[in-house]
Amino acid sequence: MTEECEFCLEEAQEGMENALVHLDREFQKIRAGKATPSMLDGVKVDYYGTMTAIDKVANVNTPDARQIVVHPWEKAMLVPLEKAIMAANLGFNPQNNGEILRIAVPPLTEARRKDLVKKAKQESESGKVGIRNIRRAAMETSKTLKKDGTPEDMIKKLEEDIQKLTDTYIDKIDKLFDAKEKDIMTV
Repeated sequence: MTEECEFCLEEAQEGMENALVHLDREFQKIRAGKATPSMLDGVKVDYYGTMTAIDKVANVNTPDARQIVVHPWEKAMLVPLEKAIMAANLGFNPQNNGEILRIAVPPLTEARRKDLVKKAKQESESGKVGIRNIRRAAMETSKTLKKDGTPEDMIKKLEEDIQKLTDTYIDKIDKLFDAKEKDIMTV
C-alpha cells in the first residue's frame, strides 16, 4: 500500500477512535443511579464574571453512591454554585450548610430509566453517524487517490480496509451502548 493510502487509513482510524472517546464521555454524563462527580461536568458557575466549570472552583466528590459533595475553595462561591446547579436542571436540589453543598441523588424511577436509555440510544446513533461520515470522507479521499494515479488494486484494498474499520467501530459503539443500557436498567 502507498504512503497516501496508509495515511488515509490512519486518519480514518484516528477520527473513529475520537468519535468513540466522545461517545464514552457523553455516556458518562448520563447518570445510571450512582452518584459520580462527572454528573456536574456540564455545569458552569459565574466566577467573577467568567463562566467556569464547577471543578475549577470547588472540590467535587462522592462520599457514597447516593450523594455528591461540592466543597468550594472560597466560601463566597457557595450561593453561586448552588444557583448554577439548580439552573442546570439536573433534577438535583443542593443543600447548603454554610460550608459545603450536599446533593442527594434520588434513585431513578422506571420511566426515568427508560428515558435515559432513549438518550443513550440517541447518543450512540450520533456516534454511528460520525463514524459513517468519517468513512465517507475516507472513501472520497480514496477516489481522489485513484484519480491521482494510485493503482486500482491498492484503492480496492484501501476501501475494503476502511469498510472493515467502520464495521469494527460500529460494533464497538453497539457494545458500549449495550453496557450503558445494562448499567442504566440495573436497579
